[in-house]
Amino acid sequence: MNQPDDVRQASVPAPVRVPFGQRLAAAMQEHGPLCMGIDPHAGLLAEWGLTDTAEGLETFSLRSLEAAAAEGVAAIKPQVALYERHGSSGIAALERLLGQARDAEVLTIADAKRGDIGSTMAGYAEAWLSDGSPLAADAVTLSPYLGYESLRPAIDLAVQNGRGVFVLALTSNPEGASVQHVGGADGSVARSIARAAAADNAEAGPDHLGPVGLVVGATVAEDAARLGLDLATVGGALLAPGFGAQGATAHGMKTGFGQAWPHVVATSSRAILQAGPTIESLREAIRRNRADLAG
Repeated sequence: MNQPDDVRQASVPAPVRVPFGQRLAAAMQEHGPLCMGIDPHAGLLAEWGLTDTAEGLETFSLRSLEAAAAEGVAAIKPQVALYERHGSSGIAALERLLGQARDAEVLTIADAKRGDIGSTMAGYAEAWLSDGSPLAADAVTLSPYLGYESLRPAIDLAVQNGRGVFVLALTSNPEGASVQHVGGADGSVARSIARAAAADNAEAGPDHLGPVGLVVGATVAEDAARLGLDLATVGGALLAPGFGAQGATAHGMKTGFGQAWPHVVATSSRAILQAGPTIESLREAIRRNRADLAG
């Protein structure tokens, strides 16, 4: 007996998204490890001849994306706070950026640094990692300092939807050491976060990047060994902000990350964005940063 059209359509499973770790690894293989940060500071908007408004923000963002898509990068990383400061119109600009990046098949890492407990954490997870959300990104940054397991709603939803998370582990801000370094080499907080991420990544197997990456500042990677972190065995990508304008060099990063270097996603923001406002000047800055990383 023939089934009604709506029944037949309901029985067709939704397409399965390739896990984030595999998609990121493929992008890094094709384009190199450069991640382009999109940080629309008021000063940069002015340098581009744009107003510090939601309209200027959107022009800045979409022009940056156009350059990234044309030239090829591992991912883009919009800084969520710089959209939030414009209220709902700024968030709408971020939604359009994320939507157009999806259409252009450019991976997105929403730098939101969310962290909470229970249903609130689940709400953040739904916003940034659920299919159909206008804010859905390929991955989102998370803060584990209410306890790593407080992030479980986001980690589980990321796995379910083929997306990823990046958990703050070893950051370059001076204040971070007062929490992350506590315990020293035998039991630092940063080490416990890295070990928890490695456990979550184990199911991906040794040949694939898992869904849980870590944020490790590009200028402090050398602290990892002193604090007992074995970054090469985390099994996830290592998002390393600070390349370029913040002082980290490719040589220094390769030395600091050591055997973990193949898993590093090096983020450059100002060093690229200050080259604007033209698409070609941005593309040239991307090429220059990518060449530095490959050298």
